[in-house]
Amino acid sequence: MSRHFRGHMVSALRKAAHAGDLHRVNRPGDVDAQLNTLMATDWVVYSKDCLEHTHTVVRYLARYTRQIAISNARILAVDEHQVTLRYKDYRDHDRHKSLILNGEEFVRRFLLHVLPKGLMRVRHYGFLANRCRRQRLMQVRRALAVVEQAPDADMAASDAELAYTCPHCKQPTLRMIGTLTPQRHTYDQPSNHKDQHYRA
Repeated sequence: MSRHFRGHMVSALRKAAHAGDLHRVNRPGDVDAQLNTLMATDWVVYSKDCLEHTHTVVRYLARYTRQIAISNARILAVDEHQVTLRYKDYRDHDRHKSLILNGEEFVRRFLLHVLPKGLMRVRHYGFLANRCRRQRLMQVRRALAVVEQAPDADMAASDAELAYTCPHCKQPTLRMIGTLTPQRHTYDQPSNHKDQHYRA
């Protein structure tokens, strides 16, 4: 599988180079040198047998389309030098553990989830875009003859991790109940500064 994938990828890159689509590689002979290096390297293709099941694929992709890089609820402590966060160890029976990272490493890992300029997250594009998500999801479900079901326990637990608990009312989520319009107070300017009066 590794050799098959490597061959197709390098072949596609070579065709793109001949077509002039690799604009950043413009030095003569640089394309051939780089592709020859890629072909001489043993590639590692990551694959899992469980991904052949539809529900497993959907749940795997859902973690990337519905959630952010890290929720506030997972950050346990922050000081001037390090960050302590909670994570789920899937190799150890999904147990929750703590991880301590220095500030630079935490920022580096967080920035890995920042998309390059010009790309858009799946949850903001297509039928998942906010402006048409409700209508489009209903159309997709009708086309697939799928009845909307309540989320299972695992999905509910994921949502609970994303929820922010109010420190006052202890409710798991915050909802907008009104909009406050900014108000500016105008004061009459006296003609003479000697006429100004102050009251406590």
